[in-house]
Amino acid sequence: MTENRKVPKLPVEGKRNILITSALPYVNNVPHLGNIIGCVLSADVFARYCRLRGYNAIYICGTDEYGTATETKALEENCSPKEICDKYHVIHKEVYDWFDISFDEFGRTSSPEQTEVCQAIFKKIHENNWLSEDTLQQLYCDTCKKFLADRLVEGTCPIPGCEYDSARGDQCEKCGNLLNPTELKIPRCKVCRNSPRICDTDHLFLELPLLKDKLEKYINEMSVAGSWSQNAIQTTNSWFKMGLKKRCITRDLKWGVPVPHEKYSDKVFYVWFDAPIGYISITASYTRDWEKWWKNPENVELFQFMGKDNVPFHTVMFPSTLLGTDQNWTLMKTISVTEYLNYEAGKFSKSKGIGVFGNDAKDTTIPVEVWRYYLLTNRPEVSDTLFTWSDLQAKLNTELLNNLGNFVNRVLSFIAKPEGQGYDSIIPTVPDDVSGDSHDPTKKLASKVAAYLEQYIEAMEKVKLKQGLKIAMSISGEGNAYLQETEFWRLYKQNQSLCSLVMKTAAGIVYLLACLLEPFMPSFSLEVFKQLNLSTETHLSLSDDKGDVDRVRRPWDLLSAGHKIGTPKPLFRELKDEEVEFYRKKFEGSQADRVLRAEAEAAENVAAQLKKTKVSDGTGKKKPGAKSAAKSSNEAKNKSAAEPDISITRLDIRVGLIKKAEKHPDADSLYVEEIDVGEEQTRTVVSGLVKYIPLDEMQNRKVCVLCNLKPASMRGIKSQAMVLAASNDDHTKVELVEPPSSASVGERITFPGHEGSPDELLNPKKKVWETLQVDLHSNEKLEACYKNIPLTTSAGICTVSSISNGSIR
Repeated sequence: MTENRKVPKLPVEGKRNILITSALPYVNNVPHLGNIIGCVLSADVFARYCRLRGYNAIYICGTDEYGTATETKALEENCSPKEICDKYHVIHKEVYDWFDISFDEFGRTSSPEQTEVCQAIFKKIHENNWLSEDTLQQLYCDTCKKFLADRLVEGTCPIPGCEYDSARGDQCEKCGNLLNPTELKIPRCKVCRNSPRICDTDHLFLELPLLKDKLEKYINEMSVAGSWSQNAIQTTNSWFKMGLKKRCITRDLKWGVPVPHEKYSDKVFYVWFDAPIGYISITASYTRDWEKWWKNPENVELFQFMGKDNVPFHTVMFPSTLLGTDQNWTLMKTISVTEYLNYEAGKFSKSKGIGVFGNDAKDTTIPVEVWRYYLLTNRPEVSDTLFTWSDLQAKLNTELLNNLGNFVNRVLSFIAKPEGQGYDSIIPTVPDDVSGDSHDPTKKLASKVAAYLEQYIEAMEKVKLKQGLKIAMSISGEGNAYLQETEFWRLYKQNQSLCSLVMKTAAGIVYLLACLLEPFMPSFSLEVFKQLNLSTETHLSLSDDKGDVDRVRRPWDLLSAGHKIGTPKPLFRELKDEEVEFYRKKFEGSQADRVLRAEAEAAENVAAQLKKTKVSDGTGKKKPGAKSAAKSSNEAKNKSAAEPDISITRLDIRVGLIKKAEKHPDADSLYVEEIDVGEEQTRTVVSGLVKYIPLDEMQNRKVCVLCNLKPASMRGIKSQAMVLAASNDDHTKVELVEPPSSASVGERITFPGHEGSPDELLNPKKKVWETLQVDLHSNEKLEACYKNIPLTTSAGICTVSSISNGSIR
């Protein structure tokens, strides 16, 4: 289905008009697979489905380009913020083009339209008295003559025992603690290296408490009408429980939308305020009549796609901004939220360069339809999911190759065989003496397929994309079973009339699959249409008023008899073990690690070449000592590779905060927790504590978390850390080890007198945890200890409630 993007689409009276957005990706890096499935790919599937249904839909997205992170990246790369945005906007667009993302408009927030729309909204809010002024303290650099954003300040970490001398203004990379710039000891400007001073600065704030009634009315109505997901509702409600607070909407930066206010003309809007307005301004770049989409709630439904960390910006901040104008905006009806997609043994991370990035996927030999399929079958709709290379291999080889690809190829290859063996590439005519309604296997297949189609539409209407894909793939499974049951290869010799019915029906199912799977794998569908020798203009429509849905009840009538098909060929290729191992090694570690590995491999190649060349002292004689030097080098390598002593400092135990805990869906004795350990994303942890600690006592609680155990699957859910708990001798009583209430989330727990860095990941073969665990216990003072040394944070010692002399594990 080719979209005409030259003429902008506008809402049509009497049609279902759907405006689709995905969270605007930040422009300071390449998007990784977690970003892609969380936002742009999920929205693309729904947009394609809407077009398949005949809805009048547009899909809007673009790069989020203003803010501190862009300025910081520009400093790193020694160029202007605009140059950074120009560079990464192109990179993002290339990645999304390769992933077959069908935007109607992919724009930028650094456009003139953004300034115009953003300032107009601000003026309305200001006129309506929803803003207030307040004074903040911030570091000011007299040399650079500007206030310094968090990431433009470095200094000595204030956390006792850490005192890392290059801690950033927002976080210390060594101990992991979140910081404020004014807390740093001996702060210095990252640009000029001089010491800044604390200075007062006035800012504008959006008074969310005053907008509370308007916002609650909107949320209460729309969360029901739009069937908001549970994670979106819970996150939104948590903001109300904590109490809405006024939010600063201005920043002391140069790169951003200027504030149209005489007193604040030297400031720009804070990125959280201006970025969501980007949806509107990008639509304004798409069409001058943008208000017909954005100020038309009676005729337009707004669907927004994002990862869970973006929820409050779209359910609280953005609606409040629009409600504050007192204008008739199209507010979000449905929000589709994904949890986190994790990578192998860790987390996808843009800042740390960990995981498979969009350009990495392009550089593999794995086709785009496989990437899209795997990400969508693994879409983290209700809980975090895990990307692993072995799982990608399994899904490709079993589900795509052996199920879907096998079915399509069997059907089309048989039809393409010459007369006497097949149908000479012609869709057969079914004689009058046979009928799909009277042939039991064909009738049953038609009934199942019709039911699956209804389920597919129901799932996709509710934006349950993973379920929709699973249902479509079930039709392929039914097709394979149908071929086996009817034994078409025997029928061809024994009952040509019946065989014609079977093959015409099977070809109809191939056509149906190409249509239903188009939202998920458009390149696959394009290839199947080519092999069927059909134009994409003949695409099945699921529109309620076109009647194609009813045609599916008679799959033997979906393709016309006498139609000549194209040349069949395999649609998928097996992914072999050695390829999986190659990719796993290629993409392990961070992007920086990969660069170092590549440089080391290049150095080894040079060394190997030199080794082949005789080493000479210029007289033609081999230089003495070369052999002994090599020997010394090898000894040094062996020494450095020696296994370090088993010390308690090898454990990475941190202060964690349980953000959410719930019962394991498949195990009565297990909880599944989402725990903040000071990283970009929470970690999923499975704990066997159901018998000992009530669920309500697990919520929003600080705990001690062992973060560098190898992840383990527990009844189908990957546990990425372990919560420490103490138990009595007969294990009838278990209590959590608790850090002090004022301990910082993400802070590493220390053992006074022991210094050292933790392993990145404990090697289970070395039994480090098992060796150290026997000396972890609670003492008579109820302190958690290793031997006689308490587990210590900057706020004090970790304790248990009542179990003395208990074992900790």
